[in-house]
Amino acid sequence: MIEIYTTLIFLFVLFALLGGSVWIGLALMGVAWVGMELFTVRPAGDAMITTIWTGASSWTLTALPLFIWMGEILYRTRLSEDMFRGLAPWMRFLPGGLLHTNIAGCTIFAAVSGSSAATLNMVGKMSIPELRARGYPEFMIIGTLAGAATLGLMIPPSLTLIVYGVSINESITKLFMAGVFPGLVLAGLFMLYIIAWHYLGKGPRPTPEPHMSLRQRIAESRFLVPLFGLVFVVIGSMYMGFATATEAAAVGVLGALGLSLVQGSLSWSTFVESLLGATRTSAMIAFILMGAAFLSLSMGFTGLPRALAGLIDSFDLSPIALIAVLTVFYLILGMFMDGLSSVVLTMAIVEPMIRQAGIDVIWFGIFLVVVIETAQVTPPIGFNLFVLQSMTRHEISYIAKTAIPMVGLMLLMVVILVLWPELATWLPDNIRRP
Repeated sequence: MIEIYTTLIFLFVLFALLGGSVWIGLALMGVAWVGMELFTVRPAGDAMITTIWTGASSWTLTALPLFIWMGEILYRTRLSEDMFRGLAPWMRFLPGGLLHTNIAGCTIFAAVSGSSAATLNMVGKMSIPELRARGYPEFMIIGTLAGAATLGLMIPPSLTLIVYGVSINESITKLFMAGVFPGLVLAGLFMLYIIAWHYLGKGPRPTPEPHMSLRQRIAESRFLVPLFGLVFVVIGSMYMGFATATEAAAVGVLGALGLSLVQGSLSWSTFVESLLGATRTSAMIAFILMGAAFLSLSMGFTGLPRALAGLIDSFDLSPIALIAVLTVFYLILGMFMDGLSSVVLTMAIVEPMIRQAGIDVIWFGIFLVVVIETAQVTPPIGFNLFVLQSMTRHEISYIAKTAIPMVGLMLLMVVILVLWPELATWLPDNIRRP
C-alpha cells in the first residue's frame, strides 16, 4: 500500500511540473528532489550534485554529441540531392516506382544520422518535390516518408539506443549490432506496402520512368559512393572491433567534414551552424539524462522500482504478457512525450521488471525502439508529424491518416520480434570483436 501512495505522489508531482510547462529535465529533478526529501534521510542537494556529475561525465555518453554533430554537418551538404540521383535509377523499375527512394534513402541516411528528425529533413527536402513533380499520390509520398524516417531511431548509430544503453549500463556497440537486422526487416515491410499499393490500390499511377541501360544506372550510382563510404567507415569500424562507438563517432565527424569540404558546401557559417545545432540538441538530451539519473537514485532509495517489480511478478505474467502490457504502456506514453524522455523516465522501474522476467536487455532495447518509432507518427505528440507539417503545410490530421498503414507495419514488427527474437540477438551474440 505504501508503494501505491509513493507512486501517486511521484506521478502527481511529475504531471504538475510538466503541466506547468517546466522543462522535462527540471521536472525529473523536481520529482527526485521531492522523493529524497519525503522518503529518505540523505541530503537531497548533496545526492543531486554527485549523481548529476557522475551521469554527465560518462565516457559512453560522448558518442551522443558527436553523432548529432555528424548529422548536422551532413544536413547542410548536397548529400540528399546526390542520394536521390544515385538511388532513382535502381528504384524506378520496382512496383511502386520512385516511392521506394523514400524507404531506401531513409535506410541509408539513418546509418549516418541516428535521428528520425534529421533523416526526415534530409530525405524529405529532396524526395517530396521530385515525387510530386512526377505525379505520385500525395498520401503515399507523405505516409511512406513518415514511416521510413523512424528508421533513424533503430539503424545504427541510433541516439535512442545510446540513451538506452547509458541508462541500463549496456554495451552501445552490441545494441547497434542488434538494430541492424530488425531495421532492414522493417524497411522491407515498408517496401512491401508500396508494392501492395501498386497492385491493389485505386487511382491513377504515375507515368513510367524512361528506360535506362545498366551502364547508365551504374554511372549514376557514383553519387552514392561518398555516403556508402562514410557508412562503412563509421559502422564497419565498430563491428570489426577497430573503434568504440565514441571513436567511430569522432571518425564520422571528420568524414562528414571532409565530404562537405569536397562538395564545396563547407563554409565558416555552415560549420558554426552545425556546431551550434549539435550543441543545443546534445545539451537538451544531457539535461534530461541528468534529471533521469537523479530520479533513478531517488526511486532507488525509496525502494519503489523493486516494489513495483515485485508487484508485477506477483501477477505471474508470462514474458509475452509483460511485453504486451509494456507495448500498450509505451504507446500511450509516446502520445504525450518524445521517445528519449520516455526511455529515461521509465528505465528505473522497467529495467528490474524485464530482468526479473528473464527478458534479454539487448532484445528489449530493440523492442523499445520499435514501439517508440510508432509513437513518433501517432498524434497528439508525434514528432515526425510536426516535422512533416512544416515541410508540406498539410494538417496534422491528414498526415497522421497517411501514416496509419506504417503504424500497423511497426506493430507487426513488434510481433515479428516476439516470434523471432534471434532477429535482434543473433548478430551481437555471434560477432566476436577482436
